[in-house]
Amino acid sequence: MPHETPLIATIVIGLVLAFIFGAIANRLRIPPLVGYLVAGVLAGSHTPGFVADQELASELAEIGVILLMFGVGLHFSLKDLLSVRAIAIPGAIVQILVATLLGAGLAWILGWSIQAGLVFGLALSVASTVVLLRAMQERRLIETERGRIAVGWLIVEDLAMVLALVLLPAIAGAINGGSETGDMIRAASDPIVRYFELGIGGVIALTLGKVVAFVAVMLIVGRRVIPWTLHAIAHTGSRELFRLAVLAIALGVAFGAAKLFGVSLALGAFFAGMIMSESELSHRAAEESLPLRDAFAVLFFVSVGMLFDPTTIVNDPLPLLATLAIIIVGKSLAAFFIVRAFGYPTGTALIISASLAQIGEFSFILAELGVGLGMLPEEGRDLILGGAILSILVNPLVFAGVTYLKPRLEKRVPAEEPSTEDLTAVETPDVEIRPTSLTDHAVLVGYGRVGSLVGDALKEAGKPFLVIEDADKTVAKLHEDNIETIVGNAANGDILAAANLAQARQLIIAIPNAFEAGQIVVKARAANPVISILARAHSDAEVQHLQDLGADAVIMGEREIARGIVAHILDLEDPEPETSNRIEATKAV
Repeated sequence: MPHETPLIATIVIGLVLAFIFGAIANRLRIPPLVGYLVAGVLAGSHTPGFVADQELASELAEIGVILLMFGVGLHFSLKDLLSVRAIAIPGAIVQILVATLLGAGLAWILGWSIQAGLVFGLALSVASTVVLLRAMQERRLIETERGRIAVGWLIVEDLAMVLALVLLPAIAGAINGGSETGDMIRAASDPIVRYFELGIGGVIALTLGKVVAFVAVMLIVGRRVIPWTLHAIAHTGSRELFRLAVLAIALGVAFGAAKLFGVSLALGAFFAGMIMSESELSHRAAEESLPLRDAFAVLFFVSVGMLFDPTTIVNDPLPLLATLAIIIVGKSLAAFFIVRAFGYPTGTALIISASLAQIGEFSFILAELGVGLGMLPEEGRDLILGGAILSILVNPLVFAGVTYLKPRLEKRVPAEEPSTEDLTAVETPDVEIRPTSLTDHAVLVGYGRVGSLVGDALKEAGKPFLVIEDADKTVAKLHEDNIETIVGNAANGDILAAANLAQARQLIIAIPNAFEAGQIVVKARAANPVISILARAHSDAEVQHLQDLGADAVIMGEREIARGIVAHILDLEDPEPETSNRIEATKAV
């Protein structure tokens, strides 16, 4: 075995440092991603000690972006994407224009050229895929309307940056004319562009044509091939092959989309996930890809931290602060007023603004390309990198600020009358939480496959209950069935208070996430020490974890399946056994 193993060293050191500093950040009640960024700074070339391979780290991080966008696609449908096109397309375009103009203005003040201002402004206009999606997932907003708007906005930005990456070499070539640099740029262009000697208009048409062709292939061919492949592998009964199929589809479609159609890896992965979401096995696919998705997403933040030179804060403080202001204040205000102009609630506008108040991977690509083409000075690349790191670090504080500002702004802005085109906005957690009037009732957290069965049983038994749920589609179904629902995350103390937990008889936690369930158990037990708490789990360790936190009973699915099998066996062997004997036998499992 060779002694030089840069790939293994980068993965191992990156994950170990991320774990250590992520745990420290979590202990200090700081988002773990701050710890991941610090780990990257320590593993980078700008600090003493171990130096990881930056190129390898960046490629590993790209896998994280692919898997993350694939996971988001699994929770999306084409209908969801089209439902927000009216705001996502114009909103993203206007916000890109505003940020580009602000960046170009700062470049002009710093004495840079017009083309440098263009590249600099574009780099500051596009949000990081990983940071935005992580923020949405942590707040369980992906399946809400504002989550769909944010993802749709992100897709439009992605397409705009793909177009920018194709056009920048052509623009640089036009600026350089017939020089050696211009010839080199044209030689590196798309072979179709080179063969037909297309101008900028031709390049734009070709790029848009490739994107349309990719979408058409995915909708016509992918919609048939991907679900069929998934079902065929599932019927083999091999979990290993199924997991491999999910990863192969996600990574293969992303790579093929980039190589054949010129779209980004992230966009290709998103469409692969969106097509796969039409399969009944999409939930299982999401579960199988989750561990790798989280691990490589962590490596993304580590790779970003490796780029940062801490001395930049001391050497160029004013330009760096101005860059940060454009990213956090300029972009956020533009997004806020755009969303409000389309008639969406103040809370939705604030969430979208906060999620876009950072930059990331596309900004790095644009900066490197700009420097390589001679369009952007190296100082501009350093400011973009510094602005990206600091904006990612500050992003959790921006969300905290949004939480603080939301009730104050809503008092000043008159409440909008809900239109028939925007009913889902009324049902999101942006509306005022209305406390229930129920007492001596059951509180059911989660209304998925398990929760809905529990709810049906409670309804048939005539027991009073309410549901805590935050997925828009599920909430709409609950409202149709006239089931009292509190919209939001049950881990939020305000949501539990609105459910009148202090006077409730039972709390039934039907969500599969044991860590989140543990938070709910702790808060519920503090609110009502005598309430009966029932939860679910997937392993003995999760059962013990929830019981230690205060759950009265924890049901493990695998154990109940075994009990059902044993009871069925006993029925077959002895159709009329003593009831007590059967109960004892099933309890022994």
